[in-house]
Amino acid sequence: MSGPAMTDVARLAGVSHQTVSRVLNGHPHVREQTRLRVQAAIVQLGYRPNRAARALVTGRTQVIGVVTQNPTLYGPASMLVSLQQAAADRGYAVSVRALVTLDMQTILEAVERHVAHRVAGVVVMAPVESAGEALARVPAGMPLVTVDGDPSDPVPLVTIDQRTGAREATRHLLDAGHRTVWHVSGPADRFGSASRVAGWRDALVAAGAEVPPVLEGDWSAASGFRCGQMLARMPEVTAIFAANDHLALGVLRALHEHGRRVPDDVSVVGFDDVPEAGYFTPPLTTVRPNFDAVARASLDLLWEQIDGDGASGVRCRVVVPELVERASVGAPPR
Repeated sequence: MSGPAMTDVARLAGVSHQTVSRVLNGHPHVREQTRLRVQAAIVQLGYRPNRAARALVTGRTQVIGVVTQNPTLYGPASMLVSLQQAAADRGYAVSVRALVTLDMQTILEAVERHVAHRVAGVVVMAPVESAGEALARVPAGMPLVTVDGDPSDPVPLVTIDQRTGAREATRHLLDAGHRTVWHVSGPADRFGSASRVAGWRDALVAAGAEVPPVLEGDWSAASGFRCGQMLARMPEVTAIFAANDHLALGVLRALHEHGRRVPDDVSVVGFDDVPEAGYFTPPLTTVRPNFDAVARASLDLLWEQIDGDGASGVRCRVVVPELVERASVGAPPR
């Protein structure tokens, strides 16, 4: 017969399971009366935290392992900063392994190194199919969360609704009067890139608009510039949705060099809302993901596994982005 769970302690003490977790982890922002009530319930029930949580209480492994792709990209970098802050709020440090390649073996080795260093749990920010293959080989019992991974994988997941964001970006251009929208995508093997392509196509099909071929980039301004040079030479192109703001920056430069004015001749929308987006020429209309919300939701799912109660019962959390309208979208030229 299994022993009492954290939810039993919370019920007896008349508090939430999050409060019990804070008491176990020595969180300073708990009223003394509440702390004593929780501690009394723990003694009365004979509750014992699981090994990972007990290690956190004793301070032996107050570390969260993070596996990420190239952290120079704005999205991964922003989530990493938010993860570090959210972990610090609870007294944890973050150990980061940044990968250049995202193949199955590399991801698995990075996770295994974290496990070997007795981290309390691991957050994997590797939005590729090989991440799911790697995590399927991780020993059972290690708390794991993926960010923007494959929804069909059993590992708890936090994801940005990139398909909806891309659909809204494309619809915004169509609503401005453009007959169709061209798309400069990210790498085809990234889940986020594929979701943005799908959202772009959804909006075009729903509007009965022509679906042009996708021009694939690599998230960089340089690849956006290369794709933009091709699009700038095509007079029929009046609207472009770029899969991130760096691609959009390259597109803007290419259009400028070919004498195509934005938004008078061509309208452009990006994705990510990098801090510089409002200072592009012109200021860029873009889709803003809430990277801080993604990071904090990831750690919430991780804490539930570390605490051993899985109180919310939620395996997947979705963060919906918002469209930020600036000056890079206008009506098509007559």
